[in-house]
Amino acid sequence: MAAMPRIGVTGHMDLTQPTEALVDTAIREVLAKEQDELAGITCLARGADQIFARAVLDLGGTLIVVLPSPNYREQKVRPGNRAVFDELFAKAAEVHRMPFAAANRQAYTAANAALLDMTDKLVAVWDGQPSKDQGGTAALVERARQLGKPVHVIWPAGAARG
Repeated sequence: MAAMPRIGVTGHMDLTQPTEALVDTAIREVLAKEQDELAGITCLARGADQIFARAVLDLGGTLIVVLPSPNYREQKVRPGNRAVFDELFAKAAEVHRMPFAAANRQAYTAANAALLDMTDKLVAVWDGQPSKDQGGTAALVERARQLGKPVHVIWPAGAARG
């Protein structure tokens, strides 16, 4: 029996609503190609991470969450996104919390490194633009490629950031 593929996600949080639908379809197409049950690994941020998490669960996969800090929800999840965050978080089979007092750049970089350590491949919802810092999507894509991990970039025609 083959090992369960462990697929991580990185991506933009500020997707437009039409882009969210395009990204959802594209992510489901990528995940549906997996032969076995899969484990999806995400930091559960709004946007790409949450779209990915819902797709993993809908396809019968296992959800693994990596949080930048123990107080990430209280500190960073916006009130309008908390219901979605809480619903997906409650369905996680595993939760890993980075040991930082605050969800800051250092914590995000550590969470991304932990996510990458756990993954066999990476799905990146990425517009191809460089990151402003090491916690960004482009930086994680670059690091995954340096490590020789397969990266599937998703940026459908017509996609935009808000």
